[in-house]
Amino acid sequence: MGLLTRLRRRSAAHGVHISEQDGIRYLHLGSDTIQSGMRLSEPTELVLSYTRSMLAFLLFAPEPSRVLNIGLGGGSLAKWIHRHLPATQQVVVELSPEVIACARQYFHVPMDDARLRVIEADGAAWVAAHPQCCDVILVDGYDGRALASELSSDGFYAAAAAGLESDGILVVNLWGNDRRFDANLQRIQRAFDGRICCVPAAQRGNVAVLAFRRAPTGTRWHELQARAQALQARFGIEFTDIVGSMKTLNPHSSVRLLI
Repeated sequence: MGLLTRLRRRSAAHGVHISEQDGIRYLHLGSDTIQSGMRLSEPTELVLSYTRSMLAFLLFAPEPSRVLNIGLGGGSLAKWIHRHLPATQQVVVELSPEVIACARQYFHVPMDDARLRVIEADGAAWVAAHPQCCDVILVDGYDGRALASELSSDGFYAAAAAGLESDGILVVNLWGNDRRFDANLQRIQRAFDGRICCVPAAQRGNVAVLAFRRAPTGTRWHELQARAQALQARFGIEFTDIVGSMKTLNPHSSVRLLI
């Protein structure tokens, strides 16, 4: 009996299983929808384009001191930050112990150390109990069908705003085909007084929503492109394309992104 078969049988009752194709391992939670992907030959590579679009926060906060991840999945963002941002401390809050065990055993999520802690807890409750705890909050809390209701309420987004430092950024992965997409976007807008930026993923379907505790500076296109070029040279991720994609879903002029 192979590794994947054993994992599927052991985890079936919890809806956690993995699959592999063309050298990439995928995580599924209760459906065939792909929640996370890992290239076996390069475990920290951000295989899925939506995870790369969520890194758009680096255009505005290139050296965050503290990052909070709500939802672990296969740990793609947590692993990438742990490898590439050595000055950043991370807390990851994940409700499911099965997901944590799977991420650690099959997706190379490192054990806790001075820069990374994985906590088994309710993400919404944790955020509400920890005001001004971080510079960036990354929310990717899907159950295989939709964003968890606890992570898509007015109360949660208000608590997320309170959980950020004064220049903090909330990043939420939204599915474009979710019937609650518009309602969730409006909730984020209300909590952050309209200071949002939508970043569509290269692979259609996902949109990373950046919400700012206060209006960001340096939003002229030439400033954003200069920062994007520096980040792209440093990390090998398509930041210049990410900046270009911002023009499709956000108010802007020929001179700047309007936030």
